[in-house]
Amino acid sequence: MPAFDISNPLPLPRHLRFLAGGGEATRLILARDWSGHPLGEPAGWPEALKATLSTVLNSPESMILAWGRDELTFFFNETYFPLLGPRVSWAMGTPFREVWADAWDQAEPIITEAFAGRSQRFIDLPWKLDTDRGPADTWFTFSYSRVLDGDGEIAGLFIFTTETTERVLADAALKKSQADLHAANDILKQRIEERTAERDRVWQLTNDLMATARLDGYLIQVNPAWTRLLGWTEDELLTRPFIEIIDPADHAETANVVATLAQGEMVTGFVDHVLASDGTTRTVMWTAVADVKSDLFYIIGRDLTDQERIEESLRQAQKMEAVGQLTGGLAHDFNNLLTGVMGNLELLQHRVAKGRIDDLDRLVLAAQGAGRRAASLTQRLLAFSRRQTLDPKPTDINRLIAGLEDLLRRTIGPENTLEIVGAGGLWTANIDAGQLENAILNLCINARDAMPEGGRITIETANKWLDDRSGRERDLPPGQYLSICVTDTGCGMDAHTIERAFEPFFTTKPIGQGTGLGLSMIYGFARQSGGQVRIYSEVGIGTTLCIYLPRYSGYASNESGEHEAALPDSGSGTVLIVDDEATIRHLVDEVLDEVGYTVIGAADGAAGVKVLQLGARIDLLITDVGLPNGMNGRQVADAARSLRPGLKVLFITGYAENAAVGNGHLEPGMELLTKPFTLDALIGKVNEMMT
Repeated sequence: MPAFDISNPLPLPRHLRFLAGGGEATRLILARDWSGHPLGEPAGWPEALKATLSTVLNSPESMILAWGRDELTFFFNETYFPLLGPRVSWAMGTPFREVWADAWDQAEPIITEAFAGRSQRFIDLPWKLDTDRGPADTWFTFSYSRVLDGDGEIAGLFIFTTETTERVLADAALKKSQADLHAANDILKQRIEERTAERDRVWQLTNDLMATARLDGYLIQVNPAWTRLLGWTEDELLTRPFIEIIDPADHAETANVVATLAQGEMVTGFVDHVLASDGTTRTVMWTAVADVKSDLFYIIGRDLTDQERIEESLRQAQKMEAVGQLTGGLAHDFNNLLTGVMGNLELLQHRVAKGRIDDLDRLVLAAQGAGRRAASLTQRLLAFSRRQTLDPKPTDINRLIAGLEDLLRRTIGPENTLEIVGAGGLWTANIDAGQLENAILNLCINARDAMPEGGRITIETANKWLDDRSGRERDLPPGQYLSICVTDTGCGMDAHTIERAFEPFFTTKPIGQGTGLGLSMIYGFARQSGGQVRIYSEVGIGTTLCIYLPRYSGYASNESGEHEAALPDSGSGTVLIVDDEATIRHLVDEVLDEVGYTVIGAADGAAGVKVLQLGARIDLLITDVGLPNGMNGRQVADAARSLRPGLKVLFITGYAENAAVGNGHLEPGMELLTKPFTLDALIGKVNEMMT
């Protein structure tokens, strides 16, 4: 039985007041049955024990009192409770070796040393415990010192103890974190060094032009590719404005790029021409990005010169292959037409020789028709080579298609049906009628080839009002347009074929049966005319291809395809004809002389200019564009006008090379007539210019 009723809230009796202030630790002492304990009841404990125990119980620090010499009785205060864990309930007054049986092997040598008078202090001492109180691995800070009684004899052991497990673990975690951070920094440093080395290798070895520049136009750092590609030394590049090695034609656009960079925007895909030290130029595509915190920007340039040269060689090779395919078919057709021309003229000659003058008009018209079709064939080559000059005129599209109907029916063959649906009140279009005829003929041939078993081809015209939405769908500005649609009931096209249909040289026909030029030339014609081409197709159902042309506000020309044989009655004035083809000179001479003009002929440009220098009266200069001996028709015209300002000039040409006549833009008083031309067309043009 306890010597004191611990449930009694009254103050401790006098003989137990040395336990005062111990709180829960005091309760544990009072709750223990001391009757069989070697120390006996608390009231009879030695004064040295009472005094020391009172100090321990009242200390805010974690303390132990191990009393005795051979068998250490274990006392502790409230602050020590967390170190004991579940042992708290039975540890008070229990022998030390039993309380810390799991740590006795560690504790015994320390206790022995302390009893020998060698007090010790341990900081963060690792202590292995059973797991009844938590983690087995713990750390403590200990201070061991012996307690002496009044006679100077060793009475017990005083232990100041603090568990430092949390701090040790935290320190270890911090140390590990710092070690990990240090390792990560080492790895990062290594990677930075590797990336820097890689960047340096790229900087040194790449063929791309890399540089740092300022917005004031100076380069401040360049890689070796500049010297390898352009020949300039680094000093030459860094000591003068960058603009000095840019082709002058690109200066304005380069200034715009710098202005864009100054606003902090990135520039990609900018192409200009950079001057090399040997005077040549290189085509370079640039990417540039500004540093928003400074006046610097960084540029990378890729040399496209060799790539452009290779692409141009490939295009030329493809073009020559296509020319071979195209001209092979044209030669066959052209020979057939020449046979028609020559045969009819030969038959005409025989009949005149025999005095048979009836039905001569039929032979003349047949020869003329074959000649016109031969001229149409040459236009296909001219369109392909991009040397034709469009001759747009207000045109009645319905009338043009009606004039083609017989040719179209013969072309598509009897196994196919042709239906023409012309819109009433169809608007006028200002186009080159010959080019549109070729386009419609090409579309009908494509439709025929898409229907090997036969089918129906429909040509339909319509007036179209395109609003913003429908204009965007057709890539056209909103407004009024005419549409010419050719529809077939053939095999149709898949999406991939439609996407590539307008590419030059793309064809789905077998080798030798198509050049892939027809649709690309139609597309080019439509775009040159301010219009567009669109394909609508479903595989197995058919295809509709529509040409959209802008409406012309005037009226269509009343010119017909056939010209009357009679020539205009009269004219007056002097005409100088310069052409290296004697047949053409004599033909023009004879025709113009017959209606009253005086004609002077010259075989080349130099001879023509000499005539002008002699002071002869010349009212009109007619000159071929392509002339031999180093002087083309445009140069003859310029020389003539320098001698005779305001002299009227009529260019005649079989191919109307745009460069020779000013890229298709003729000066006032200059006209152009394309070979082959009819005689009345020549006389009409001369009369018009001489008026």
